[in-house]
Amino acid sequence: MGEIRVADEGTSTAAQPWSELPRELAEHMRPHLDEVADDMIQEIQNRVREYDRPMDGSYTGTLRLAVERVLHFFVDRVADPGADSASVQDFFRSIGRNEAGEGRSLDAMQTAMRVGGMIAWRNITEGAADTDVDPRTLGSIGEALMMFQDELAQAAAEGFAQARAAVAGEMQRRRKRLMDLLFADPPAAPELIADLAAAAHWPLPRTIAAVALGQHHQDSRQPAFPPDVLADLTRRTPSLIIPDPDGPGRAKLVDRALSDCLAVVGPTVPIADAARSIEWARKTLGLVHRGVIEADTGVIRSVEHMSTLILFQDEELIGSLADLRLAPLAHLRASQQDRLAETLLAWLQSGRNANEVAMRLHVHPQTVRYRLRQLEELFGDQLLDPDLRFDLEIVLRARNLLADQGAERVQNREAVGGNGEVVSFRQHR
Repeated sequence: MGEIRVADEGTSTAAQPWSELPRELAEHMRPHLDEVADDMIQEIQNRVREYDRPMDGSYTGTLRLAVERVLHFFVDRVADPGADSASVQDFFRSIGRNEAGEGRSLDAMQTAMRVGGMIAWRNITEGAADTDVDPRTLGSIGEALMMFQDELAQAAAEGFAQARAAVAGEMQRRRKRLMDLLFADPPAAPELIADLAAAAHWPLPRTIAAVALGQHHQDSRQPAFPPDVLADLTRRTPSLIIPDPDGPGRAKLVDRALSDCLAVVGPTVPIADAARSIEWARKTLGLVHRGVIEADTGVIRSVEHMSTLILFQDEELIGSLADLRLAPLAHLRASQQDRLAETLLAWLQSGRNANEVAMRLHVHPQTVRYRLRQLEELFGDQLLDPDLRFDLEIVLRARNLLADQGAERVQNREAVGGNGEVVSFRQHR
């Protein structure tokens, strides 16, 4: 390599190794770059299987281009520590983006960089053995080489992360669009759904269950959903689509993922009926928010509350039926109405057994019999009609569910003066 100037003894090589390198070192290196490049390429192909593609001329050409650019820029930087590194960093960012685009990790590239650095250092030390190189200068060369490798690896990692983020963002947009199609009413064309599912890398399942999410605990993290679950937390009602929800272990998986938030799972349906599943999940969530269905956090399944959902499918209709069937109670005080309504519901639910009613209500059987005589006087033969008893149980169940809302009262009965006619029986909503 010829004679190389020795670094001054007082100069620190730790902070800025580039500035401590003799400038003339670059001129000693340039004549050997082609030979070093050949050694590096050969060793990389021998040690890194992913780069050993003898039949792929374009790939070998790209490898040679990368190695030569790295070597030439390293030497240029030795000659001028202030040389702009933007071009070589951009080049390695593009390599990182390409690796991500091809679905590969950076492992092979990072291994190749380590192998290349090893070969470069071997050539430097062999050349230094034949020259009068100060050990501190040689140390600065090694430190500069390692810093240069780190710089290029960081650029490749940045490009890789950018590409992965772009791919992930595009995939998320496709999946949100897919959810829009699945929730559409009327349903979108099956061919359109199949095409977008393929583009979103989402295998079409046989069945699905939609999930409507409520609020999260303030200190809880965003749930980590399995990769095959479609999720859109930006919707007015944050929603999920769970494929094959009744498969082995799926219920436990869902419960674990949603344990820290309020989530309502709609019924399992064929994929074409996803809109129906999310509709019932949202309706169930609405009843939870109102206090009709008790819940704070955790998973609620709509199928376990179907009777309640049916009752509240048309509340105006239930209100009208309540006005009609509970008219005999309208002239009583609110406290009397509550006691008699509670007793009547318990009587209907217990097979019209007074003793069981007493046990349900925790009152004396004689008290129950007294109330039942009042009910017989008020309702008369209606209590003998099975159809009317069915109607009574429906409206009393709805009334009882609304009574659990707490702060809001369950009914607002209004009567006009004089004739006692019931004008309305309406639940606060």
